[in-house]
Amino acid sequence: MPHFTSSYNGPVDRGAILTILRERIIGYAASRIGRDSAEDLAQDVLILLEEKYPQVDGIADLVPLSLQIARFKLAAIYRKSARRGENSQVSVDEIQIPDLSHDTAGEYERREMVERLATAIAKLPPRCREMIRWKLQGNNFAEIQKLLKLDSINTVYSQDFRCRKQLMELMGGALPVQTTTPEDKAAKRKEAKR
Repeated sequence: MPHFTSSYNGPVDRGAILTILRERIIGYAASRIGRDSAEDLAQDVLILLEEKYPQVDGIADLVPLSLQIARFKLAAIYRKSARRGENSQVSVDEIQIPDLSHDTAGEYERREMVERLATAIAKLPPRCREMIRWKLQGNNFAEIQKLLKLDSINTVYSQDFRCRKQLMELMGGALPVQTTTPEDKAAKRKEAKR
């Protein structure tokens, strides 16, 4: 290994200088990114110094050059971390997960509604129960028309309306009725012309 002369302590080899630089780089980077990552960064800086700057031999030149390379590599680490979203991640231990084992009010209301619905459906005439079952199976009105062997799809629409009306009455409610006054109709026509 070649020997270099230092102005303050005689001949120094490049390996000794790089060992000292490694410790300085680790100290500089460890305060910013942690010890393990700082050692990796120092190794990257030393490899870069060996491969791209073999002509730089004085400690006075190597220290600022190595710290500048370390700053650039730190900036690259920060950019990569921000790009990946690592800087805004939340620890798994800090995340509060709701306890789903407890019965919430919404779950209670849903269960109560399902019970009321099942009771009301059981009181419907058989044809209405069949229509509801077919609708829940995903059949559309045209398919229900074929299943009921009806000539007109309008009959299916009217039977569906009657069944839903009976169901709502059995559940204690009523179907919403649309009431439009002549003024409402005139306003809609006027808006449609615009």
